Amino acid sequence: MRLAFWRAGKDQAVIARAVSKPKAEAAPKVEAKVEAEVETKVESRPAPVLTKQPQVESGDIDLHALGAALARRRGWIIVPTVLALVASVAVVNLVTPRYKSESRILIDGRENVFLRPSSDRTEERQALDAEAVTSQVQLVLSRDLAREIIKKNKLAERPEFDPVLQGISPLKSLAAMIGIGRDPFSMTPEERVLDAYYERLQAYAVDKSRVIVVEFQSADPELAARVANSIADGYLVLQQGVRQEQAKNASQWLAGEIENLRKKVSDAEAKVEDFRSKSSLFIGTNNTTLSNQQMGEVNTQLNNARSMKADAESKARLIREMLQSGKPIEASEVVNSELMRRLSEQRVTLRAQLAEQSSTLLGNHPRIKELKAQLGDLDNQIRDEAAKISRSLESDARIASGRVDGMTVSLEQLKKQAASTNGQDVQLRALEREAKAQRDLLETYLAKYREANTRETIDTAPTDGRIISRAIVSNTPAYPKKLPIVLIATIATLLLSSGVVVTGELLRQTAPRAVAAVLPAQAPVRRAAQVQPIVDPVIDPGIAPALAEPAPLQPAMMSDVDVTEFTEIERLADSLRAAGAAAKKITVLGTAAGEAITLSTLTLARHLAREARVVVVDLAASSPTIAAVSVDASASGLAELMQGEASFAQIITRDKLSRLHLVMAGRPCFDRSLLQSPRVTLAIDALLRAYDHVLIDAGSASDLPAELLTAHARAVVVPDASMAPDARTLMCEQLRAVGFSEVTMLSKPVQTSNATDALRVVAA
Repeated sequence: MRLAFWRAGKDQAVIARAVSKPKAEAAPKVEAKVEAEVETKVESRPAPVLTKQPQVESGDIDLHALGAALARRRGWIIVPTVLALVASVAVVNLVTPRYKSESRILIDGRENVFLRPSSDRTEERQALDAEAVTSQVQLVLSRDLAREIIKKNKLAERPEFDPVLQGISPLKSLAAMIGIGRDPFSMTPEERVLDAYYERLQAYAVDKSRVIVVEFQSADPELAARVANSIADGYLVLQQGVRQEQAKNASQWLAGEIENLRKKVSDAEAKVEDFRSKSSLFIGTNNTTLSNQQMGEVNTQLNNARSMKADAESKARLIREMLQSGKPIEASEVVNSELMRRLSEQRVTLRAQLAEQSSTLLGNHPRIKELKAQLGDLDNQIRDEAAKISRSLESDARIASGRVDGMTVSLEQLKKQAASTNGQDVQLRALEREAKAQRDLLETYLAKYREANTRETIDTAPTDGRIISRAIVSNTPAYPKKLPIVLIATIATLLLSSGVVVTGELLRQTAPRAVAAVLPAQAPVRRAAQVQPIVDPVIDPGIAPALAEPAPLQPAMMSDVDVTEFTEIERLADSLRAAGAAAKKITVLGTAAGEAITLSTLTLARHLAREARVVVVDLAASSPTIAAVSVDASASGLAELMQGEASFAQIITRDKLSRLHLVMAGRPCFDRSLLQSPRVTLAIDALLRAYDHVLIDAGSASDLPAELLTAHARAVVVPDASMAPDARTLMCEQLRAVGFSEVTMLSKPVQTSNATDALRVVAA
């Protein structure tokens, strides 16, 4: 966009060429990324702390001023603190002290092995879990146990537990009437004592253990120890009573069941015997029926007869074979016969004689013949005797065979008889099983009844716990804790009073104050003020002498025109602030020198930055003022952002004298053609989303695109002092024609000679 026609007064053709807008590139992703980066930079950038100016900017915290306020108003802190100390000491000494005693109970869940049932003596008891221990704590806190303890220790007769005995104060009665507390007279004596009892009792389980701690507080230390021990003993007695009650109930129930079972067992056994007698299923030896026992005996006899038959037949056959073969008969039945033994002895004798006679006599000798004849006769007798034994064995075999046949017939008859009685035997066994089941159940109930009856009469029934630590009398009060209460009250009062003083000072520091630079239009002269100069080596040499002037400003230095100049910019800032979203984008340009346009831009931006988030974008780069007032004079700018060498977090810097943020065009000797990139428009749009006002220092706008400067923007024109009124009017008309929504023409720019006021007073 070229605005050289401001001076030359070009025709409408020049304006038409000027308003021609280049086509922007579509880069939604780039725009979104730029916007997020700008918002992150703006939100994370802290507000500057001004240490070189005499007055603190509104919203900043001056720690030295806070310390001075605390020292100045120390009386408002010390007096309440001392009063709180005295009051807390008095209160803790007036309160009736309470003494605490504790007893400890171990929940082990183990019984005496000799008192267990016989079936459970070999079983290991399971360990108690956390829920079981917590349940035992609730048993300690039960109302039944509380009533026993109250009755045993006569707590209802003590005014400490029944406040009605010592009278109710009017304050408590009034509180009960308005509903803050309970009216003791509306409660029963038992309720009053129980409330006081539970208020002083605390029972809990020790973490990661099976130990229960019972704590009790009382104004009487001996009573506290006695009640704590009574609770522990009462807990064990309560458990023992419960177990004895269980045993008693069990024995009563078992007694009734046993009587019924006895009748059932008697009836079942009678049915068994009656059915056995009717069915002739009598029991013999070894719990077997007579028919089965007879069948077994017959079967045994049959087997014996078969064995005898086989044995006799085999022996007779062996002897017969020996006789037929002529071999010596060596069977045991033959050898063991008495007759055969005598015959064998005679035969041996004859053979001996024959051998003796043969030594002296010949074979034909009568004596030899006689001996041989006797010997042959003995052999025949032996063979006859063996044949007789063989025939005897054959007779025994025939007898055994007859017995086998008879036994076989008897066994078959018994089998038929047993088969006919199987159905009746099944019924008999069913009746016997029923009778046996009833008898076993009766025996089990009798054993349990005896055990329950024994446990009921034992005085030391097993319990689930035992006392491992009894309460002792304590001489140290547990309530109130005097030192902690006094310290907490004193420190809390100290912090509260200090907080009140600090809050008042912070409200005073952050309250909006009038700025000395904003004067009424009728003020003729601005009075001199003692202003400390700011000397910074990065400020341009042409501006540094004006900023480093050590002497105070004289009235002659601030003329009526100077006051009118600052007042005009202040009024412009107020109008832009009132416009709100319509004045988010402000383009500052004109025909004056670049330094004057930059100073006017900074002055206007600092006025706006008092109550809004404002950023100044330097697109002219014709004045070193932006770099001089920045906290980072060597920071990157838009040129480096376009080249991808820097991010938004790196190009946004801060003003040294205000909350104003700055964005420079680029480092020295950058390529200005980069500012004509469509991405510059995306960067400006991202800044518009992050800031309340974006001021663009466009200078003379000789080489900048029209879309970048005019889109949804207002124009603030800084004219040359010598510019004629007609030329100013024409310039405003031309700027509205090229696209600015509204154009404001300043009367004159901020001069370099007034840089001290522009940089310091406006930033105040």
